[in-house]
Amino acid sequence: MPVAIITGASKGLGRALGAALAERGWDLVLDARTAGVLEETAVALSAYGTRVEALPGDVTDAGHRAQLVAAARKLGGVDLLVNNASALGAEPLVRLEDLTLDGLRQALEVNVVAALGLIQEALPLLRAARAGTVIDISSDAGAEAYETWGGYGASKAALDHLSAVLGEEEPGLRVWAVDPGDMGTDLYAAAVPDDDDQRPAPDRVVPAFLRLIDNRPASGRYAAPALLDER
Repeated sequence: MPVAIITGASKGLGRALGAALAERGWDLVLDARTAGVLEETAVALSAYGTRVEALPGDVTDAGHRAQLVAAARKLGGVDLLVNNASALGAEPLVRLEDLTLDGLRQALEVNVVAALGLIQEALPLLRAARAGTVIDISSDAGAEAYETWGGYGASKAALDHLSAVLGEEEPGLRVWAVDPGDMGTDLYAAAVPDDDDQRPAPDRVVPAFLRLIDNRPASGRYAAPALLDER
């Protein structure tokens, strides 16, 4: 069975993507910071009959990243790595004049540095896989200028560039930076708590990710809404 590592997998997009892969027979290594919620997710996804390893921890911890890859190795390797864990840098979001430098460092550390660290840790197994793939979860805030989204957007722009360079350096892999579009997630609620507009549930955009996995287009940056419109 193919094996996926998904960070930030206890809820939201990470859980929705994990469920879709488990339904297809993928074995999973799941990460999140909150142990109880992660364990509940692991139990729910195990009901599909696949093996699910749930490892609570912080992706900024090199030891935790090594544990995630070691768990995947025991399951057979790493076919897919999804860097989904994210930090906003401020909750709720603030203008750049009010963004603390520690907040910016946190966003960069989680969204960029930890993502690269996990890629580096998993790279030998990804190269050995029949169809090794990296999905870095991006955001339109990384490509467009939105008031108060400066710190988070800067970190996602950096992640986009890292993904693009990795795609050039690793032609045997597929490396996709994917903007999932608007979603009703806890992260968005924390970012903009006063926004009452209803947004799509994360499972609505999962078919776009499955389309990428099935069709394996060239490495690059993709937007889930555009992929869904192509159907």
